[in-house]
Amino acid sequence: MLPVTLDRGSSEPLPAQLAGQVRSLVLSGTLGTGDRLPSSRALAADLGVSRAVTEQAYDQLTAEGWLEARRGSGTYVTTTRPTGVTPRPTGVTSRPTDVTSRPTDATPRPTRVTARLDTGTPFFDPRLEPGWRRAWREVSAAAPPRGYDDPRGLVELREALAARLGRTRGLDLHPDEIIVTAGTTDGLRALLPELRPGPVAVEDPGYRAAAETVLTYGREVIDLPAVETVRDLRRAVAAYVTPAHQHPLGRVMPATDRLSLLEAARRADAVVIEDDYDSEFRYDVAPVPAMATLDRGRVVYLGTAAKSVVPTLRLGWLVAPPDLHELILRRRTITHAGAAWPSQRALLTLLRDGWLDKAVRSARRVYAERAPKVAEAMAPYATLAGPLAGMYSTWLLPERDARRARDAARAAGFEINLLSTYARSSGLTGLVIGFGGVTDAELDQALTALTGALDR
Repeated sequence: MLPVTLDRGSSEPLPAQLAGQVRSLVLSGTLGTGDRLPSSRALAADLGVSRAVTEQAYDQLTAEGWLEARRGSGTYVTTTRPTGVTPRPTGVTSRPTDVTSRPTDATPRPTRVTARLDTGTPFFDPRLEPGWRRAWREVSAAAPPRGYDDPRGLVELREALAARLGRTRGLDLHPDEIIVTAGTTDGLRALLPELRPGPVAVEDPGYRAAAETVLTYGREVIDLPAVETVRDLRRAVAAYVTPAHQHPLGRVMPATDRLSLLEAARRADAVVIEDDYDSEFRYDVAPVPAMATLDRGRVVYLGTAAKSVVPTLRLGWLVAPPDLHELILRRRTITHAGAAWPSQRALLTLLRDGWLDKAVRSARRVYAERAPKVAEAMAPYATLAGPLAGMYSTWLLPERDARRARDAARAAGFEINLLSTYARSSGLTGLVIGFGGVTDAELDQALTALTGALDR
């Protein structure tokens, strides 16, 4: 029997409790690579719970890459924690203190775009508009700061974010460990000047804004293959990754790859920059815990409200190890850098009123309905690059076919991105199809244009 105890009086669901305790047993070394776990039926009998509880926990840990189900054999541990990682930093004070060229794309655009099927526009439920308007009415009635605000952000907002990140991402944070930013790239801009000189490794294909931001700060970008295990970071001072939902391939970084990356960063004395941009939008299992939970002394955590609220709110958050936290805070204090007070105040109301939780649940339902529709339309012509999750899916197909389909969508008034525009040296080609910022009717029309072109 596994040494776990479930608390039926806890607000945390039993499957989540079980998954968390098994994960801790693996990380502590109590369970090692190759260890066989009890069957879901046997464990359920031992714990006095339904088999659904143990099956959900095993499914979650398998999706995260901690466990592996072997047909006819059982469920086994696939990885263990490396040495040299620190679970939580201490000492944060409360004092404010050679990229290759990208593919060119000269195809003329239509004079009118009906909708953009991109990776960054989330679904906005019109039923939630009253709560949105109420938040901004409260902003208008609140007294703004008389001078420059705390460079860390509103303390009430940081308290709310700490509670939410603990509940949804498994991060045990004090509000003073959080710095509110004007979005992910703003957090990256705050971090880059504080790193020691040297290149930054960025996933390829990957988030174009991240690579461009690194270049803007005069640093070389090292292409980090997005689908390979990272074992060597000796040339880099940092590695930028999107482990919960790789942008744009959609791959979830397996547990073994996460631990390998952290070990490579430790050997190179580099930091891992975790961009946790849309982890809440999983349809099959619970969101994969943040990589920062594995090593708070090595990982810089970046979050954003762009995918759960709206991109134009321009808000995000940064959690860094203590030494970097102090350097970032000192510079922001001197330069009066900080996120806009009205946006912070509005997000505080949205969090306090439960609006954000409702928005995430609503969007998740919509994405879970639309993702299979896209898959059904595209599967005869292309290969899905990663699991169905989030507000877009990526499809691998030859560049010539991808451009033909993209051009047909443009002619119909829809903008769809080519995978090649996210790549630098990987050579991967295909289409990145977003489905958050469109109506169901617009999505159907766009898919008809795409598949019509691919049929030809």
